[in-house]
Amino acid sequence: MSTLRYHSVLPDATTLPTLLTERLALRWLTPADVPALHEVFSDADVTRYWSSPPLANRAAADALLAEIHELFESRALFQWGIARRSDDSVVGTCTLAALTPAHGRAELGFALARRHWGNGYIAEALPALLEFAFEKLGLRRLEADVDPRNHASIRALEQLGFQREGYLRERYHMNGEVQDALVYGLLRRDWADAQRTMAPTPTGPTSDATSQ
Repeated sequence: MSTLRYHSVLPDATTLPTLLTERLALRWLTPADVPALHEVFSDADVTRYWSSPPLANRAAADALLAEIHELFESRALFQWGIARRSDDSVVGTCTLAALTPAHGRAELGFALARRHWGNGYIAEALPALLEFAFEKLGLRRLEADVDPRNHASIRALEQLGFQREGYLRERYHMNGEVQDALVYGLLRRDWADAQRTMAPTPTGPTSDATSQ
């Protein structure tokens, strides 16, 4: 069984490592990225199925960045900005949350600014994140919590090999409505088996996606 290797991978790290794909860099978020964070997480369309309400203002985006950095320091959450390599602009984020060393487990999250939907950025970014989670951190299991109506995120997860494992009724009361949740899971051994047979991940246009 693989064991979580925080200290061998990030022994004295003050920032997250950058993960590169053909068009994207998953990188550390800085104060210069606050406007991009505000664009992503203040949009009600993006946060429609999120587990927290849209950001109310720019100050809330500043507070979000501070929280991301604080949770990284405690190694409870790793949240990357998804930046285009062509201009280093952040178009979304992807996250390993609820990191649990004792069980080798974390929760996957991702969100993309609405004006960048349809460019295949999530489909390109997530395989790099999964490789880091399983190969570098040595995680055994990833989980994702997604609203049953969020078809784009469900497709993104299933294309990565996540399996539906549960249906949680009325799990959230958010944005003035009660929301159900689907639980998806991916094991390292299943991911590793898939890598041996999987064709290269396409980088063409795909659906937009956000996940809790």
